[in-house]
Amino acid sequence: MCFSTEASFGAGILLSIIGVASIKKVRHPSQLPFASIPLIFAVQQISEGFLWLALSHPDRAFLQWPMTYAFLFFAQIVWPFWVPYSILRLEKDQKRKKIESVFTILGAIVSLYLAYCLITYNVEAKILGLHISYQQDYPANLSRYGGVLYIMATILPPFFSSVKRMWSLGTAVLVSYIMTTIFYEDYIVSVWCFFASVISIAVLSILSKLKKTYVRSMQFSAG
Repeated sequence: MCFSTEASFGAGILLSIIGVASIKKVRHPSQLPFASIPLIFAVQQISEGFLWLALSHPDRAFLQWPMTYAFLFFAQIVWPFWVPYSILRLEKDQKRKKIESVFTILGAIVSLYLAYCLITYNVEAKILGLHISYQQDYPANLSRYGGVLYIMATILPPFFSSVKRMWSLGTAVLVSYIMTTIFYEDYIVSVWCFFASVISIAVLSILSKLKKTYVRSMQFSAG
């Protein structure tokens, strides 16, 4: 969440609840990476909550550096790989699995590049208005290409999946990105995560459907 300390911690608690519910829906190890998405979002939002505290309270300034890097670790390194990888693990169709594998490799490349940038170049977080702005001195030209590849790795995989309701996740991510770009262009890194709760609800819905399918298949096998 991107509007206040309370909002960030509140989002973290809500996402933790959704995350626990998602984990409980898991019926096969291949579903675990996907089910973990809400909990990862929860940790990310809680880290930004602590960053709000560091930026608004001088006596807690020691938290600024670690929490800035913690938030960006999830935002820029974890998600480009984890989203396509978790969807790949769910895929059963061989042709679609090959497509998801390409997105996963693409996401891994983006994650490695952004990890290099995060380690090499200066990064600073500041409160501007009601949002946290992450100012990063990454190479401008490469950042443009990296941004396009990041979007491809995080938005497109759900639309190529054969898993029922996966389109809802893709739609949630796509709509959230469009809204963030239009209304919060200067705060994309932070504000896009505002929609984490919506995306996590889509994750829970998909897992609920997978659980029902798994139970029916087990009953059919037993019969």
